[in-house]
Amino acid sequence: MPNSLFLLNTQSAIRYTHYENMIYLASTSAARKKLLRMCGIRFKAVPSRIREQHKVSRASYAALVRRNALLKARAAAQKVKTGIIIGADTVSVQDGRIFGKPKNLRQARAMLKRFAQKPQWVYTGLAVIDKKRNKTLLACEKTKVYMDTLTDKEISAYFKKASVLDKAGSFDIQGRGALCIRRIEGCFYNVVGLPLAKLYRMLAQCGVSLFCLLCACGIVTALSGCTTEYNIVTGKEETYWYSSEKEVQMGRSVANQIEKEYKLADDPLIQKRVQDIGKKIAAVADRKDIDYAFKVLDDDEVNAVSLPGGFIYVFKGVLDKVRNDDELAAVLAHEVGHVVARHSIKKLQAMTGYSVLMILASQAPQGADVANAAEAAFVTILLGYARDDELLADQLGARYTKAAGYNPAAMISFLQTLEDVNRRKPLRPKSYLKTHPYVPDRIRVVKQELGEKIDFTDYINIEQEKKL
Repeated sequence: MPNSLFLLNTQSAIRYTHYENMIYLASTSAARKKLLRMCGIRFKAVPSRIREQHKVSRASYAALVRRNALLKARAAAQKVKTGIIIGADTVSVQDGRIFGKPKNLRQARAMLKRFAQKPQWVYTGLAVIDKKRNKTLLACEKTKVYMDTLTDKEISAYFKKASVLDKAGSFDIQGRGALCIRRIEGCFYNVVGLPLAKLYRMLAQCGVSLFCLLCACGIVTALSGCTTEYNIVTGKEETYWYSSEKEVQMGRSVANQIEKEYKLADDPLIQKRVQDIGKKIAAVADRKDIDYAFKVLDDDEVNAVSLPGGFIYVFKGVLDKVRNDDELAAVLAHEVGHVVARHSIKKLQAMTGYSVLMILASQAPQGADVANAAEAAFVTILLGYARDDELLADQLGARYTKAAGYNPAAMISFLQTLEDVNRRKPLRPKSYLKTHPYVPDRIRVVKQELGEKIDFTDYINIEQEKKL
């Protein structure tokens, strides 16, 4: 049986065998519907026209969103004979004030500026009604969100690209709004509008067996050749859902979407400079099973990003800051280090849905589907890697820079330049420093790789970084 046919049959079995009761979503939210589809949940949307209450008297914020979710679920439950109904309500809270969906762009702009001043709490209430068992379950999740400051010009550009009037707090963390999020504490999907882990437990109490959420890796093993390999740079046995060939296909899908959204720098000399240096770095890297591609995006941000399969993009702002080819080589080597350690594909396996990865790995995906999946994957990668992943990429970057014949100390000098940039102006949405460890911590790792002496300043921010 061909893989594609086997996949279709398997997905059908998952979706239909385990759903004796139809699931209804009491919401018109595109984000919530996308999350349920991402998890392979078969459902129907039943809009509820109840008026949300966003005033707190003696009730807590958690009680408020639970009540709104229950009202939505009850309204939808009156429209169906049997089944399981999911209701949800999300609000943002800052300084005792509740923010729901903005009424207009002026209000949305005011929200974004306010949220940049101090953190907000995002509350999502959940209500699950099982009509067959006459059971009602309520729950709430909360997440703390830290946002970057955006200029009026950046906000206007964001409004042109994203629909914000249907989103609590005026931003979409799963889309372009992620570029203004500095960090979050808590459930990512709660900020999207549907805390999936909590919802899964509630549905399980109603007898809904979403086994596909737990056995995804087993399914992918059967479909895509899931393998366990020894990663020479991490020194660990690691499981990959996809072969290198499929990883390259995923990266190409995301790369195609990036080049639709961002303009490539039109200076052929800049492109050639990056490509020539990148090829030298790739030639000494530990991973040889893929072909690396290096391109420059016409964007002033100081950033670079690596995609699955060796697709590496450098923002033009980086080239404006590097003093010489040695420093540029260090930046490219850092990104190659991420590819060698397979940080991007491992992050996508951990954070994006099974269906998203299947679309990206498909040889002939549908246009709208692949665009949405590619955007979700790119946002996931832009949100940054774990601290240990970043430091490993620094270590490998110093190693590859030296092996390619460039001065590895250039990585230290460029990191110091970045630190100076960071002191002089606020972090921009796509800043290279945004998701990276403190510069002194990074310099310490590079020095250790190069066998240089470590001094006090190399340790000064380590403990603080661990607390973030």
